[in-house]
Amino acid sequence: MSQGFSTRALHAGAAPDPVTGSRAQPIHQTTSYVFENAEHAAKLFALQDFGNIYTRIGNPTVAALEARMTDLEGGTMGLGVASGHGAQLLAFHVLMEPGTKIVAARQLYGGSINQLSHAFKKFGWQVEFVDINDRSALEAAMDDSVRVVYSESLANPGGVVTDMEMVADVAHAHGVPYLVDNTMASPYLCRPLEHGADLVVHSLTKFVGGHGNSIGGVLIDGGRFDWKAQGDKYPTLTTPQAYYNDLVFAEGFGALPLGPDGTEIDIAFSIASRAFSLRDLGPAMSPFNAFMILTGCETLPLRMDKHCANALKTAQYLAGHEKVSWVQYAGLPGDKYYDLGQKYCPRGAGAVFTFGLKGGHHAGVQLVSDVQLFSHLANIGDTRSLIIHPSSTTHSQLSDVQKTAAGAAPDTVRLSVGIEDAEDIIADLDQALAKLPD
Repeated sequence: MSQGFSTRALHAGAAPDPVTGSRAQPIHQTTSYVFENAEHAAKLFALQDFGNIYTRIGNPTVAALEARMTDLEGGTMGLGVASGHGAQLLAFHVLMEPGTKIVAARQLYGGSINQLSHAFKKFGWQVEFVDINDRSALEAAMDDSVRVVYSESLANPGGVVTDMEMVADVAHAHGVPYLVDNTMASPYLCRPLEHGADLVVHSLTKFVGGHGNSIGGVLIDGGRFDWKAQGDKYPTLTTPQAYYNDLVFAEGFGALPLGPDGTEIDIAFSIASRAFSLRDLGPAMSPFNAFMILTGCETLPLRMDKHCANALKTAQYLAGHEKVSWVQYAGLPGDKYYDLGQKYCPRGAGAVFTFGLKGGHHAGVQLVSDVQLFSHLANIGDTRSLIIHPSSTTHSQLSDVQKTAAGAAPDTVRLSVGIEDAEDIIADLDQALAKLPD
């Protein structure tokens, strides 16, 4: 029987512990696992059996979180890792080779821009940033070196809504997968796999965990991209791998009867990202963090409804304030992204948005210093309301041109609206705005 989102957010991937009867998911705080016998151990290491070997590669508590997130996103298999950045690293590690290119949205979280622009250069991976909703610009960036198109569903910090169906069409026409960071929306507001995405990543640190107490990430495989149809464009998946007795991931795990009623599903990407990339690069998730994020996930629907309602009221207040020059929030009728928001995020436009102050950079710095209820810090997705001036913090390493392109111009302030009473959130902003020079 099909179950609703709230039910699955509570129950998917977990059940009472068969040994102790524990209703809550146990924390398996262990490094390693005893094998049944020598044959069992050999099969595990040869990927002939599924099971636990070492917590860097897999852990029962982490597995429960992986299963829940896979269910909520509608994927085939997930991989829990230490952070959102870790999830991105492993996704690209499977897809990329030296000299190949990522086509990425320029509307991205500043940390992702830095990761793509600088850290990945040491692997020989190239990146070209485009306005992701400009089809002609996206088409112009697609050449034979491209191996993946990457965007956020809702872009941080500006809340830009990506036209995912259009982007997926372009990516697939050129024989490459589409990878979406769904952190800002969460699967409650948006499920990118339903709009053409092939792979999804999250920083679970944000809305899914929701309480600002645990860092984690997840990589989810949609199981629909035909890796073998692309020749040797993705050699990690389609050519023999000597470190697994010449296993070809796309053949060994490309069509397994693991779906409902024995239907075949493709988990080649998921297995490669775990058995190769996570195994050797090592950004493993802490079992305790997985437990904390699972607990947060249980209230995700309740929190997101409150986040979105509060964000809309706050955006409406700011849009009418004399010291505010603009507000960008896709939940506001008339916003540039309102129609896309209604299409891709009908339950709400999220909790994060930006606005501009007429006083520019100095006004932004003063505002974040004068708020009292808001916490001034570099995070989003907390139950508490958060504020930051991106130009002087998260995007400070970018040029002014890059800052503006990424939605972090000098006059910009970013809010992550929490689940306090909306009247108190607005009152705090009101008193801080009153202190700004006219």
